[in-house]
Amino acid sequence: MKLKASLALAFGLLSGMAYSATDLVIATVNNRQMVEMQKLSKFFEQANPDIKLKWLVLEEGVLRARVTTDIATKGGQFDVMTIGMYETPIWGKKGWLKEIKPDANYDVDDLLPPIRSGLSVDGKLYAAPFYGESSFTMFRKDLADAVGAAMPEEPTWQQISDFAAKIHDPAKGMYGVCLRGKPGWGDNMALLSTMVNTFGGQWFDMSWKPQVDSKPWNDAISFYIDLMKKYGPPGATANSFNENLALFVEGKCGVWVDATSAGGSVSDPKFSKVGDKVAFAKAPTAVTPKGAGWLWSWALAIPGGTQKEEAAQKFINWATSKDYIKLVAKEDGWIVAPTGNRNSTYDYPEYKAVSKFGEMERKAILAANPTDQTLPKSPYVGVQFAAIPEFQSIGIAVGQQISAALAGKSSVEDALKAGQVAADREMKKAGYYK
Repeated sequence: MKLKASLALAFGLLSGMAYSATDLVIATVNNRQMVEMQKLSKFFEQANPDIKLKWLVLEEGVLRARVTTDIATKGGQFDVMTIGMYETPIWGKKGWLKEIKPDANYDVDDLLPPIRSGLSVDGKLYAAPFYGESSFTMFRKDLADAVGAAMPEEPTWQQISDFAAKIHDPAKGMYGVCLRGKPGWGDNMALLSTMVNTFGGQWFDMSWKPQVDSKPWNDAISFYIDLMKKYGPPGATANSFNENLALFVEGKCGVWVDATSAGGSVSDPKFSKVGDKVAFAKAPTAVTPKGAGWLWSWALAIPGGTQKEEAAQKFINWATSKDYIKLVAKEDGWIVAPTGNRNSTYDYPEYKAVSKFGEMERKAILAANPTDQTLPKSPYVGVQFAAIPEFQSIGIAVGQQISAALAGKSSVEDALKAGQVAADREMKKAGYYK
């Protein structure tokens, strides 16, 4: 009986241990690379049976709202958050994030310098880049050849418009250009901020006064709306990155200006109907090349309120490591490996062999300058955003006004006036000026 009792006790203890796994709640965005991470996370769980991953995968705008609310209110819903270069330095300074502490094999010096810098505060890393990106031009080389339209390596926005005009054929389901129209500071305003930059504008002058109703803004937004109304797809106000990606890989867009991280997806024959027909060029320019291509990273961070820091660090080390990139390559091919985070990825012969865009992406990221991004001098850091807490609400408000103008509900002038009023109100309230 004693033996049986001992065995029962031992079994009970083992059972208890089996059910004592740490539940790690991860909030991430529904981009293809993150969905891939969720799929491959079974390999992490197999190697770490004491950690169980629970996923919340959300559309970009919803994710931002959820994680911002949670961290500002110390809600404690998440142990790992997917955030970007806007949030990381602001939240890191506020003490809302745990410092990222890479393990011995991580090779933090392999991270691309602009990406590492943008995710650091006082030299300390507060989010680890899952992938990084600038922006560039993706276009249908076969259509260009068919109509005798050349796309230069460094196109202007006018040349983008000329190209779109030649290949636009809505009767056959082919739209000349696809651009973001969905409102949001990280949706339509990511693209439009770069357009404003290259048209000679800025978000704020050196006195922190908003410039939304200035001539460069009017020039950029008027050009954008005219371009989209003439050669864009219907319902563009609902389209952000994922929606335009779907249109492009289905062969419904002639040219698309967006994140370099889309390069692998549009080139992947398993994912894209036009994979062998795509070519790439730099982000378009207008008055100045400054700020024409953005700089961003989707990164993994640990909120300060988590009780599971050790497990969270372990997962982040795994998901942003060199080994993870090799795992993606092994399981799904080098073409879909996350890039823009590490130098070494671009040097693998296997990656070079399949990537038509890799070197262009690396150069674009290294060339992006968040502190010299506008023709007039600006007081803020960031290419397609201003790294101040107030920008989120300002960017959303302005994005909504421009989306309404794109839908034909207001004029460009009225949209920008309303955006200026909203921005001015926020900046006064925050005490930047009276």
